Amino acid sequence: MTAYRTGSRFLLAALGSSLLAACANIGEAPKAAATAPPETTLADSFEPLGQAGLDRLQQNTMQKVCSEYEGKPVPDDLAKQIIAEAAAGVRYPADGNYFGDWKNGEKIAKTGTGLQSNDDPALPNGGNCYACHQMAAEELAYGTLGLSLAQYGKLRGQSEPILQYTWTRLWNAHAYNPCSHMPRFGDAGILSEPQLKDVMAYLFDPASPVNLPAPAPAP
Repeated sequence: MTAYRTGSRFLLAALGSSLLAACANIGEAPKAAATAPPETTLADSFEPLGQAGLDRLQQNTMQKVCSEYEGKPVPDDLAKQIIAEAAAGVRYPADGNYFGDWKNGEKIAKTGTGLQSNDDPALPNGGNCYACHQMAAEELAYGTLGLSLAQYGKLRGQSEPILQYTWTRLWNAHAYNPCSHMPRFGDAGILSEPQLKDVMAYLFDPASPVNLPAPAPAP
């Protein structure tokens, strides 16, 4: 019995030493991972699939700045640089006409497919506008990251400055807000010029649901 107890103490001591060593090794792993550059860790976590390639992990200057200052004010010089570069890249409609078909624009605003690995690249992308905005007052489900766009054209009219402002927001919102969360629909090639015209019509056409009053509640 005495020998058994003595052996148990040796066994427990050995196990304790092994556990301490294991814990020490576990504690070392995060330190090693933390020393790897974030872009390397991110790239190692993804593989290209379909139209979603690893090139999407490469940040441009604007994205690098906005990542660095996430949740913090962007220095004035960098903010002005981003705004100026974004504004310089805006391409207005070649024919001077901002409007297409609002019915097509409604479909684009409600469609969230496009650019994902399992999407067909031969099909047009959607804008997924309702993920962030209320568009038509009749809609019950929509995101709130962006402001409500209900009654957009009715409240703002169709002056040239308003049309240019709205087109620029759709093309590249960084021309007004250096670290905007709004997709660069035109600048990044998400939507084509005809699609942007259709979305503009959806926002401004008096017959569009965007500019109609909300339906009266059922009695």
